[in-house]
Amino acid sequence: MKKILVTGGLGYIGSHTVVELQNSGYQVIIIDNLSNASLDVLEGITNITKTPPAFERLDLRLKADVADFFKRNQDIEGIIHFAASKAVGESVENPLLYYENNLNTLIYLLQECNARGIENFIFSSSCTVYGEPDSLPITEDAPVKTATSPYGNTKQISEEILKDTCSISALKSIALRYFNPIGAHETAEIGELPAGVPQNLVPFITQTAAGVREQLSVFGDDYPTEDGSCIRDYIHVVDLAKAHVIALQRLLSKKNQSNYEVFNLGTGRGSSVLEVVNSFENTTGIKLNYKIVDRRPGDVIAVYADTQKANKELGWKAEKTMEDALESAWKWEKKIRGL
Repeated sequence: MKKILVTGGLGYIGSHTVVELQNSGYQVIIIDNLSNASLDVLEGITNITKTPPAFERLDLRLKADVADFFKRNQDIEGIIHFAASKAVGESVENPLLYYENNLNTLIYLLQECNARGIENFIFSSSCTVYGEPDSLPITEDAPVKTATSPYGNTKQISEEILKDTCSISALKSIALRYFNPIGAHETAEIGELPAGVPQNLVPFITQTAAGVREQLSVFGDDYPTEDGSCIRDYIHVVDLAKAHVIALQRLLSKKNQSNYEVFNLGTGRGSSVLEVVNSFENTTGIKLNYKIVDRRPGDVIAVYADTQKANKELGWKAEKTMEDALESAWKWEKKIRGL
């Protein structure tokens, strides 16, 4: 069994990826500092896979602790790196936190990879690198625009760090640019657990439906779209998790075409905010209390992926529907609220 390190493996996407890795026969060790995750997630992963992953609480910003971890774990064959801060608004308010947490941690990991001959590295990137796109759908060749937030900038810089490192070492890396992950595992053992007020649409929808939030705000209905609300590419988190396993297998079996590759991960279809709201109401039979409010600064009009490269080269395709995602998200919300 190949041993794979998953950083941030108790987070939303990380935990679902750990499940898919273990179900595919990999031995997983998780690093997480629990800054935005709960130890309860370990139990959820174990309940689904019947295998408890190894876990170590560790802050990747502490270089000596990172070096010590790799000294004690010399049989790691690949790394999937999720650990990062990800709230756009917070990054604007506290840019140095984001630059330290998102860049230093990557650098320390890559230094250990080079020192110890670990060649396979999957990076959690984002469609934010594209900014307001010139044309839709967005291909991997679309220009990387000036970042609109320190968070987005850390993803761009991280990709540059990876590309430069791959060009002068044995490192092979795949950067996966996610669009908008939603949903939860069908068992409702794991799901999205936002700290404080959710920054993303679907957890805000489910919390409103559960009575945790009084009202859902829809930011703008005057965009140049069919119903006036923003359009995003919403992808089920389980489909997203499976893509990480496929990308890792590509590197381990040396099927990569270059040492540094980039893939978009989305459905290839855009859905407006109001479409998602209506879909939730239709799927669950629950009427949402929502109101239209002013546009939110920095929101782009429409973003959705061209997924042909991932479909052809990885042999991966998003399979789950919007209804699947919303149903699973609501099942998860009900479980954590005891409804």
